[in-house]
Amino acid sequence: MINNKNLHVLMALAMFSWAIAWTNAKIVNEYLSFYNLIFLRFLIGAISIYPFIYKKNNLKILTINNLKFIIPCSIIFYIYNLFFFMGTHYGYAGKGAVLVTTLNPIITFIIMMFIKKQINIKQIFGITLGFIGGLFIMNIFKEGPLHIFNINNIFFIICAITWGINTVITNYAQKNINSYQFIFYCYVGTTIISLPFIDIMQINYINLDFRFYANFLLVSLGAMSFGTSSYIYATPKLGPIKASAFIFSVPFIALGTASIFLNEPLSYNVIIGGVLSLLAIYLINKN
Repeated sequence: MINNKNLHVLMALAMFSWAIAWTNAKIVNEYLSFYNLIFLRFLIGAISIYPFIYKKNNLKILTINNLKFIIPCSIIFYIYNLFFFMGTHYGYAGKGAVLVTTLNPIITFIIMMFIKKQINIKQIFGITLGFIGGLFIMNIFKEGPLHIFNINNIFFIICAITWGINTVITNYAQKNINSYQFIFYCYVGTTIISLPFIDIMQINYINLDFRFYANFLLVSLGAMSFGTSSYIYATPKLGPIKASAFIFSVPFIALGTASIFLNEPLSYNVIIGGVLSLLAIYLINKN
């Protein structure tokens, strides 16, 4: 059993793997379609998790009660990853990382607020501040309110909402099912869901160079097999709100790597919005 101190270290490493994944995703998009990337990412993820569960009675846990969590989680994983790859392809990876990772904890809190029906003035202020931070990141104050419906913003907003929903689902799911088994079946489920959309013949293996393999291993084995699995494992132990708050460490690492490796601009509105959203997360989670 991992204690809280080790859980915090695990989560910090997981967040670092997530931060660089936005740059990795932008790069691998140059080689494969979104659908092939999702399929390969989750196939590798499932294979990498299997050694942790192969001695367990895995079929026994496939009950109706467990499937009602595994199936929705698998579907949401697919939706999130589709818009993750689309958003990083058409938009700025750094901006997407800031928007998604700062809005996600706030969305998670709002969902839990409706479930637990508990909220105070400080938390309302935090949610409001986070919303304003999101508007800064999307550059609404300069571009106008209709800019929120800019396709690049929509991709990342959907990512934030779906990940918030999945954070809550994984929290409740693991009360009845082993964490690694839950992760494995969600990854298998998403792999199966992606099958009708892939085109293996489209893959030009000659063009898959070291640059692709290095970045794909980081976005699959690094960010998903290690990062996402660690996040799912830690969520029921830390609680969904505290677990999602760890995401605050992602934005500026992601901005830095995107600026260095992709030459993306560091715009003032993204930095201001990111700081406001991080303050919002602190207020929401402060005892």
